[in-house]
Amino acid sequence: MLEKLFRLEAHGTTLRTELLAGLTTFLTMAYILFVNPSILAETGMDKGAVFVATALAAAIGSALMGLIANYPIALAPGMGLNAFFTYGVVLQMGHSWQVGLGAVFLSACLFLLISLLRIRAWIIDSIPLELRLAIGAGIGLFLALIALQHAGIVVDHPVTLLTLGDLTQAPPILAALGFLLIVVLEARRVPGAVLLGILAVTLAAVGLGVTPFAGVLALPPSLAPTLLQLDIAGALEIGLVSVVFAFLFVDLFDNSGTLIAVARRAGLMAPDGRLPKMGRALIADSAAALGGALLGTSTTTSYIESAAGVSAGGRTGLTACTVALLFLLSLFFAPLAASIPPFATAPALLFVAVLMVSALAELDWSDLTTAAPVLITALAMPLTYSIANGIAFGFIAWSAIKLCAGRRHELNPALLILAGLFVVKLGWFNA
Repeated sequence: MLEKLFRLEAHGTTLRTELLAGLTTFLTMAYILFVNPSILAETGMDKGAVFVATALAAAIGSALMGLIANYPIALAPGMGLNAFFTYGVVLQMGHSWQVGLGAVFLSACLFLLISLLRIRAWIIDSIPLELRLAIGAGIGLFLALIALQHAGIVVDHPVTLLTLGDLTQAPPILAALGFLLIVVLEARRVPGAVLLGILAVTLAAVGLGVTPFAGVLALPPSLAPTLLQLDIAGALEIGLVSVVFAFLFVDLFDNSGTLIAVARRAGLMAPDGRLPKMGRALIADSAAALGGALLGTSTTTSYIESAAGVSAGGRTGLTACTVALLFLLSLFFAPLAASIPPFATAPALLFVAVLMVSALAELDWSDLTTAAPVLITALAMPLTYSIANGIAFGFIAWSAIKLCAGRRHELNPALLILAGLFVVKLGWFNA
């Protein structure tokens, strides 16, 4: 049955290899079970329900990817998008988390539509690669700021906005040691480095009496507080249009980049450089995002951590289905998730930020007409506490600078239209 469903022999793999690859991928991304509830709970969402929604969304998304596209790529609520959901849409703009889930749902519907109509390539090709890299780096800087805040290393200041926190306290010290541990373990290629870092900081915090211990195993909490609680009508307000498109753009770019990167490492690319079954993969991803919004979590997306499983030999959807099964089993670890304090997940956020900001190394910094809008895009996200604002500033700056520099040939109608819409949004409909 497995041979017929996943074509193991044709892909040069075995059942044992696929199972081990799935376990490897799960260990590298299981940190989302603890990070996502910690972030979304700041909106007022029930932490236990978000934990269940996170596990179910990851399980459903990974299973869909494995069964529909037969790719060894796992899915879960995306980093960066969960931060934008909490700190941008809810805490900064003042919308309810129900409206935020409505925006996630609408963006997933648009994602599914463009996947079915096969206009994904047109949209991606209309956005310069440098601008896409800048968006990813900006999200990384945004995560880094949030991580430093959660760790207590950076605190607010009435004059300078930010200043150094009290580094003699346990949270910043443990967070710094946790980050050091994650980096060292990752450098030594230890599977599950991020997860081990989170658990090590939590164990130290419990041992020092800094945080209470709620246990390890128990029946899953109720999903009722978040299940089907999205407010789609509220998300249709004009002020939330840019939010919906921010979720869409980031998910689209992130997915396409992840799919191509992992598929290339797995040797799944066609001779002409195309990715077979890209349409199926994107449909699976958009369907997972729809399901995640209904369950009660931010945008579900493909995880670059899937490359770890590919490195372990994973070549088919059985790897992704193994990850799905492990996420279902993790539902019984809700007490452990409740025991993990924000400063224990801060090292994970900072580590993910390092990976995302590294994309800036691929840019040509000698071209000022490219470097300037890239820097504006990346800095606007943490400094305005909004991914949507960063995307808007980036599109506007790129178009204006290229036009004024006499490089009209580097622009296209879609880019100019989007830049114009962002000008209107920021000038007249800024939430």
